[in-house]
Amino acid sequence: MPKKFSTKNLVVLEEPTSDRTGLGCFEFTDEYSVFHHGKMPDPIPGKGEACCRIAAFNFGLLAREGVPTHFRGFHAPNRMDFDLLRVVDPQRRTLGPMDVNHLLPLQVVFRNVLPEGSSVLRRLRLGRLSATDIGLTEPPEPGTVLARPVIEYTTKLEEIDRFVDRDEAAGISGLNAEQQAELEERTRLIDEIVTDHARSVGLVLADGKAEFGRDGQGRLVLVDHVGSPDEARLLLDGAHADKQVLRDHYAADGLQTQVEEWVEEGRPRSTWPAPKPLPPEVVQVVGEMYRSLCEVWTGTRVWGERDLDLVLHRLEAVGVGRNES
Repeated sequence: MPKKFSTKNLVVLEEPTSDRTGLGCFEFTDEYSVFHHGKMPDPIPGKGEACCRIAAFNFGLLAREGVPTHFRGFHAPNRMDFDLLRVVDPQRRTLGPMDVNHLLPLQVVFRNVLPEGSSVLRRLRLGRLSATDIGLTEPPEPGTVLARPVIEYTTKLEEIDRFVDRDEAAGISGLNAEQQAELEERTRLIDEIVTDHARSVGLVLADGKAEFGRDGQGRLVLVDHVGSPDEARLLLDGAHADKQVLRDHYAADGLQTQVEEWVEEGRPRSTWPAPKPLPPEVVQVVGEMYRSLCEVWTGTRVWGERDLDLVLHRLEAVGVGRNES
């Protein structure tokens, strides 16, 4: 997503060069976005801090398993320092296997389960994807557990992210076959590490996405962050404990269908009408969900929130949560 639509503020502390990483700082905010709409009307109290704490915790998990990342340090409550790589727009300059110190213009999506709300199910219903495209012999039902994690790619630097196949992904990111194989192997390892932790705290990691770059020596490193409720789908007894609850709310109001129509028409984003604000009780309980999830995930009592299962029941009571069990 272009930086102007990000829900993290970026502070450049030291600019990167063609052969040397710089230094950046993310400030995680309480803002959120759904359906490529940019920032939505209502900040979610505590969301930024919760996601930042989860992200920093996950970088610790990955470091213990030897996964190279750009992470440098966490600054409570909601800031994170990291090695800053160059952003090279592939539409302006073609990347190649020998290029170093740059962000890969891709999001690598990994899928373990196909819960209701997964884009796979929607794309299958709309005929934009076939079961064989994701290694299945027949169309899956909501809640299908995949025998082997599926990897998909989307673009990263375009105004509206789009799914691309392996060949196009390699082409726009300048990866040769060996480098792409390493990218996919690394993604599966990250998925395994985060999935194992989710299981240890009673959750299911249904899917997520990872972003990568190549450092000054050409080494593949994880960038941005992984496994937060804004970047992944996390389930407790089949109920979403992630941003999907907000997607569901606006999908029920028809926003997802509207956005798809506007994109297809080529309607400029600046002309899209502002979405309706959330009901105040929804803002309150979704904030509780983020904060309670953070305490479960990190094992640290920061706010002293109610148990996550109680919060998710409360979400259902206010008409937002969805249970698939």
